[in-house]
This record gives sequence, structure tokens and C-alpha cells, in this order.
Amino acid sequence: MRALFKPSAAPGLEMIECAEPNPGPNDVKIRVEKTGICGTDLHIESWDAWAASAVNSPLIIGHEFSGRIVELGSDVTSLEVGALVSGEGHIICGICRNCRAGRRHMCKNTSSVGVNRNGAFAEYVVIPASNVWVHSAAVDAELGAIFDPFGNAVHTALTFPVAGEDVLITGAGPIGSWPPKWHVMLVRAM
Repeated sequence: MRALFKPSAAPGLEMIECAEPNPGPNDVKIRVEKTGICGTDLHIESWDAWAASAVNSPLIIGHEFSGRIVELGSDVTSLEVGALVSGEGHIICGICRNCRAGRRHMCKNTSSVGVNRNGAFAEYVVIPASNVWVHSAAVDAELGAIFDPFGNAVHTALTFPVAGEDVLITGAGPIGSWPPKWHVMLVRAM
């Protein structure tokens, strides 16, 4: 398969041919249809101080994506081949103190798709079935690819009591600036 690859701890990326990933028993293999370029990907490409401190290269980058499931791991029963999906990019251990206490967002062993493990700037990506979000028929692949940044915006907005408040949402990229009508709808819905 083709993939956008970070070969070493230095600026730049390469387009390579590599083997397709195989799902483990609790994983799904997804044929990537659409991807989004995140600021994280730009940091990795330029190899700035953040990337040097956080990224495990070599790896395939990219974590904002949507695609269709093409293969299920042997223990996956809740998903179907052909479903349009996107994925939560933070892979947790499930066994540390925070995971067992329901604070999975604070897992000390989190591994990030496209940062610490191979990502979605490739023809195929493999992630745990528990990280897969299935989309309804109303969602197309392009919209599905922004569920990761949109989910961050929704989570942040729901963290604070904003119902009836004036809210300014700003920023560069999908979280802060696109699509603006969703942000207005979200605030009004609260």
C-alpha cells in the first residue's frame, strides 16, 4: 500500500510503498477514504521541538480520517464490514489506574494514532474496534473525516456551562473555524 511516512527524526515526509497492516483479534482494518490535515501533522513534518519530544519515528502519520471497514479481528462482533467509520485516535491501555477509574482521557499509557503508532495517511489503517465510530447514512466520508476535531470542540464546549452565554469560538483549523454554523448550532442547542 502507499503511505505518507516519517522516516526519521528530521524535517520531511516520504511517500512509500509498504505492507498492509493486519488487524489483531480486537482490531478493525479500515480502507481510508478521506483524511484531514491537523496542526499535529504539520509539526511532525517540520520536526519542531514538540515533534522531537513526542513522536516515535519512523511511522505513518495522520489521525483525522474516515473510511470503510474491510476486515474485522477475530473477536470483533459489534461492527460490520463495509460500514463508514472514523476513529478516536487515542488508544488507551484499559488497565492502568485511570482507565479502571473511568478517567480514560488520563491513561498514562495512551498511544496516539499517527504520532506514536502508524496512522491514517495510508490506504489502510488498523485501530481497536473500541475506537471506531460508525456513521449514519446521512454522513458522507468527507464529513466523517472531521469528527475527530469536531469531537474535541464539542467536548470542550460541553465542559463548561455555556447555555444562554455569549461565546466566541476562534482558531485556525477545523476545531476553531470550520464549519462555523455548527458552532452556532451547538451553542444554541445548549
